Amino acid sequence: MPTMSELVSAHGRSSEDDLNWLHALLGDLQLLADLAFADIVLWTPSSEGEFVAVAHARPSSAATLFYRDFVGQVIKPDWKRLVTDAFERGAILDSSAPDWFEETPTRVRAVPVLRRTSPSAGPQQTIGPIAVLTRHTNLSEARMPSRQELTFNDCANDLFRMIASGDFPTLAAPTAPRRGAPRASDGLIRLDVDGTVLFASPNALSAFNRIGFSGELEGQELAQVVTELLPDRFLVDETLPVVVTGKAPWRTEVEARGSTLSLRAIPVRHDEERVGAIVLCREVTELRHQEQELITKDATIREIHHRVKNNLQTVASLLRIQARRSNSEEARESLAQATRRVSAIAVVHDTLAQGLAQSVDFDEVFDRVLMLIAEVASTHHTRVHPIKRGAFGVLPSDYATPLALALTELVTNAVEHGLAGREGNVTITAHRAEEGLTVSVRDNGVGLPEGKVGTGLGTQIVRTLIEGELGGLIDWHTMSGRGTEVTIAVPFNFTEAV
Repeated sequence: MPTMSELVSAHGRSSEDDLNWLHALLGDLQLLADLAFADIVLWTPSSEGEFVAVAHARPSSAATLFYRDFVGQVIKPDWKRLVTDAFERGAILDSSAPDWFEETPTRVRAVPVLRRTSPSAGPQQTIGPIAVLTRHTNLSEARMPSRQELTFNDCANDLFRMIASGDFPTLAAPTAPRRGAPRASDGLIRLDVDGTVLFASPNALSAFNRIGFSGELEGQELAQVVTELLPDRFLVDETLPVVVTGKAPWRTEVEARGSTLSLRAIPVRHDEERVGAIVLCREVTELRHQEQELITKDATIREIHHRVKNNLQTVASLLRIQARRSNSEEARESLAQATRRVSAIAVVHDTLAQGLAQSVDFDEVFDRVLMLIAEVASTHHTRVHPIKRGAFGVLPSDYATPLALALTELVTNAVEHGLAGREGNVTITAHRAEEGLTVSVRDNGVGLPEGKVGTGLGTQIVRTLIEGELGGLIDWHTMSGRGTEVTIAVPFNFTEAV
């Protein structure tokens, strides 16, 4: 399914500013559908003179009219005239007669979408229409609407008028709401211009009951209600006054009696004059507790990685001290190899300790691992030129540790055996694809006879890590006098798992 940006780019003639406005409107499409008890479809004009659907929101407050999504489709001939007229005239238009869709009578309203030239632009500084919203209301469920339904519909009509005049959405309002942003079904309060509650839905009243309010909200000044609920010495969010009075399109949260209430204000304007506000509210105590628990767990995991790194560095230091005191050349070499292996693992944990995600930028890890090779080269009187090609990208932590250790062994073997006592290159090439990762380590040293593979501990470690832990394949390709190339292939779907 193409995104709205892709659809507009492919079919539309909108500018980047138009696209930003449409994206902001898209974030409130579900709110409009819930308030209107109707399906809402957003249409943008194409270069061929047609209208293409770029978004479709179904109401959670009523049954949808459309079983299939309209996104990506060209407008139906039955709606094209109404939408075209609304777009050309820049006015809200309703269908003159019921529109029948699959034997269901519906009413269609077309709302032109205008945008301001800037967040602070005046009423004469609008551009558009740049798109058209259609509202599809089911007429088959004829019954006496409740007071809540009437209020919700009035709120929807207010927002439609604001869309047609470029007053909604407001780009100055915060974007990307936090998890648990309030919706119409969570609780809705209607304020007049002075901030007095005209209507409060049952869910809104329940939400305020949870933070300590036991009376009736209607007829009360919302700002006064919230002020009385706040505990003593409470640090007040600077956005709270403008939200509870409905003066600014902002979001805030109120904490009282161990509960957290999320509030969002949408000022209602007619002819550039604020006439009231819609305040959405939602009790988000459990969600915020979960977020806090996740933050605590993330901090704990980072601390664990940090301590593991410190412990591994301590082990490496002890091995290095032991190597220096050993009288046996063979023992010193074995301890030096163990030190490098422990240090390579420590690098991975050090990288994990610096972020919250349980994945690592393996290119950064490998660049640090390559620094360990300088010690090997100096020991064997070798001048090595490491060359890295391609990119590993981000890998899960359970892949990073065995891969770092395996590559450390392969590069170390190339220096110790292929380039001992001479100058040469070690080239590491990484190729990443959706199906997996392929890495080759090649040196231009003396090489081994074709078909012969090392039998030492390093080779055994590499086989165990690549074939056993990562489920991959490894191949040695050697040419006497021309160097050695080792290729490893690790199957993995990086697109889904990272």
